[in-house]
Amino acid sequence: LVRMQFLQILSRKPGSLEVLFQIPFCQKQFPYTCLSTSACVYSKKKKGNSYDQVDQEKYKNLVHSVISYKTSAQTPETILEEDNLLYGPPAKHTPPIKAGTRTPKNWVPLINPSKRILPVSSDSNMPLKIRLQRTKMPSVTRILQQTLSPQQVFYLERWKQKMIEELGKEGFEEYTKNLFLQGELFHSALESIFLSEETAARDQGEDDVVAGYLSSVEGVLEDISEVKALESGVHHPTLQYLGLVDCVAKYRGQLCVIDWKTSEKPKPSLQNTYDNPLQVAAYIGAINHDANYDFQVRCGLVVVAYKDGSPAHPHFMDPDLCSQYWDKWLLRLEEYMDKN
Repeated sequence: LVRMQFLQILSRKPGSLEVLFQIPFCQKQFPYTCLSTSACVYSKKKKGNSYDQVDQEKYKNLVHSVISYKTSAQTPETILEEDNLLYGPPAKHTPPIKAGTRTPKNWVPLINPSKRILPVSSDSNMPLKIRLQRTKMPSVTRILQQTLSPQQVFYLERWKQKMIEELGKEGFEEYTKNLFLQGELFHSALESIFLSEETAARDQGEDDVVAGYLSSVEGVLEDISEVKALESGVHHPTLQYLGLVDCVAKYRGQLCVIDWKTSEKPKPSLQNTYDNPLQVAAYIGAINHDANYDFQVRCGLVVVAYKDGSPAHPHFMDPDLCSQYWDKWLLRLEEYMDKN
């Protein structure tokens, strides 16, 4: 309260100081000379200034240079110089190389530069159906299955255990058996459609177990023409692997290796198809280096058909995307060869 009255006094005229400076609990007035004494009561003890002991003349120029700058004298270059003097040069950190950026040791081009391409015949030839020669070469399916990543193995095993809990061990075996059977029947029905070029084969499948799958791919079939191969065996003579191609045909004017897949769950993006793009790239490379085929392929197509008849998802792979998956396939092939 005394401090507040003291501030009020400072704003008044000097002649009225003795009258205004009163203490509520005291009847007497403080004399004018007591102002300095009362102020000292509430002030802290003055500390000595350590700068008084500094040689002012010695640092006169330094002080003048600092206070004379209107802006900071530091720049990114001077800061780096100071850091180098204090802490040394910055350590260069090399980021770890990601698995996807590795390059194959034994790289073979996807397109065969030495292959002779025959002119397209105007005659309507039957699609190729070359029998798969059983040799010591590993299949594309086997290579992919034995080079699954730990994460893929984990999710696959978790799905398997979940299905066994729901269906039992025997029920799960019956379930997987039916899946393979449905896939085989679906491929056979498609082969009949392409060979007959009529809707009769499609009508025959309306009442069987693949009716939903056939209904699912109706829109995709309208964009397919000039079928060149069906369920045909391929092998890569240099890389020593083989496989069975579902279909080679034009999709919207682009010659593609087509892989038909069945699913009970939606797969709207190519990433949802897991290793299927690698499989397509492997077949493309094999066809381009297989002497049994007088053409080369640069594009791919993964078609996911659904049992409930909902529209299939066609995932087109352009030449650039095929080349990317081809490099990934070569890495998986190298991994398989190292293990075996």
